[in-house]
Amino acid sequence: MSDPGPESPSEIPGEIPGVDLGILSAWMDEQGLAGGALERVELLSGGTQNILVRFERGGRAYVLRRPPLHKRKNSDETMRREARVLGALAGSAVPHPALIASCPDESRMGAAFYLMEPIEGFNAASGLPELHAGSREIRHRMGLSMVDAIAELSKLDPMARGLEGFGRPEGYLERQVPRWRRQLESYDELDGYPGPEIPGVDAVGEWLEAHRPASFVPGILHGDFHFANVLFELDGPEVAAIVDWELSTVGDPLLDLGWMLATWPDPDDPGASIGVPQDGQATPEELVARYAERSGRSVDHVAWYEVLACYKLGIILEGTHARAFAGKATKAMGDLLHAQTLGLFARARKRIGIS
Repeated sequence: MSDPGPESPSEIPGEIPGVDLGILSAWMDEQGLAGGALERVELLSGGTQNILVRFERGGRAYVLRRPPLHKRKNSDETMRREARVLGALAGSAVPHPALIASCPDESRMGAAFYLMEPIEGFNAASGLPELHAGSREIRHRMGLSMVDAIAELSKLDPMARGLEGFGRPEGYLERQVPRWRRQLESYDELDGYPGPEIPGVDAVGEWLEAHRPASFVPGILHGDFHFANVLFELDGPEVAAIVDWELSTVGDPLLDLGWMLATWPDPDDPGASIGVPQDGQATPEELVARYAERSGRSVDHVAWYEVLACYKLGIILEGTHARAFAGKATKAMGDLLHAQTLGLFARARKRIGIS
């Protein structure tokens, strides 16, 4: 048994909404983690986002992750799935935050949570360090490094990694359009929402159904892969970790490549790009060729996956727009994400050649 932590919450520094540091300290003792006082407690994110808290204990640094204070109905299950997939990635070549321990029981602290290793790196969506900002070559290699990361992920055997039942690969592609069409229709239940004003939403869905690939090789996918969900190393272009595994599942890994392409910068179509740094990135053609080389998967239907990513991500973002009408998100954020939805569907229509 490790040394006991502080005897009462009052002895633990600071107060973090949604994270009872006394309960956390006791739970860590139960897990056999290093004891002592919680030090350098720092809130990294919170509010409507998932809550991230960095701290140190017993000479080791940790990051705690839990759902937001106002959880959605699947928030705890999402947190349990995140912890499970991070545990499954242990020892692989996929850059990821190492899982330390997880608490699937939401009754302990009002939500499921887990502890992971901190990552030394930066988020390019928030800006570039001087080294990266000053080198076009480094910025070019950053995109290729992202492709390498999802290529490694696509090569893992889900069953060998203990992910039985983590997803339903049978019928995965067939379920996509109906699943997200229902999601869009569910927004009508929100007070004040006038309905989706998204040019081409029906036509894009019909095109996806008509051109769906006949088969695929199942694998693990991140599900929300773009610049804002990647941390890069401080001294070079390599990916330090893929983060935010909320949408991970076992399905068709090519959707990660499609997602990356759907959000990639395009000088002629800047509206749909999400969280991209300065110019100098690899071209979409380079990204696709790199993925084919590193993953060993066919990219013959890559356009379909890009359009599906536009469709799916656009509908997800429209949810915040709908919630803004009901007073559950700010109007400014709703308007911003609605604009991104329109950009994504414009990109999809351009990709398939419809107005």
